[in-house]
This record gives sequence, C-alpha cells and structure tokens, in this order.
Amino acid sequence: MREIDFTQAKKDGKGFQFPGEFEITAIGNANAGLDAHVPKLLHGIGLEVLHETLSTKLTPAGNYQSVTVTFVAPTREKYDEAHATLRADENIRFTM
Repeated sequence: MREIDFTQAKKDGKGFQFPGEFEITAIGNANAGLDAHVPKLLHGIGLEVLHETLSTKLTPAGNYQSVTVTFVAPTREKYDEAHATLRADENIRFTM
C-alpha cells in the first residue's frame, strides 16, 4: 500500500491541523461501561477530553454501544495514539 502524502494539503491549509480538537467514536460491548471508560483511556495517555461533548448510542439489539467524544490532540502522533489505545482495549471493536 502506498503512503499518503499530506504535503500539498498542509501547503493549502487543508487536512488535519495540530493542535486541534478531534471527535472520536469507539464502538464496543454495551455492558462494558464505555461511556466512562473511553474518556478515561484518552485521559490516561495525556489527552484533554471535552466531557461535555460525550454522546452514546446503543444498537437496536442492545449488544453494542457507540461512544463519541471530542478531545484535544497536540500532534498527529497523539491523535494516532488515541485510536491505537482505544482499539487495543478488549471491549472496543473499532474506532472512527
């Protein structure tokens, strides 16, 4: 797979700008308390979590829950670390 070149987007002022506020959604087991767990994981890696932005939604069958929250990432590396940290958790299936 070819690496994405963000050079032109940076020149044009497009793409992700750091530091910045970013929204992340984690989807996982409904009975895992993800509404409290997701912000705790993000805070644990040193990110500022904007708790007032947190929202949750259950799937129709009630087996899975999505948790969406905004956080402040100072660098692209910390943004990537947020996704990696959430995906590494056994109760989270994937992130968006």
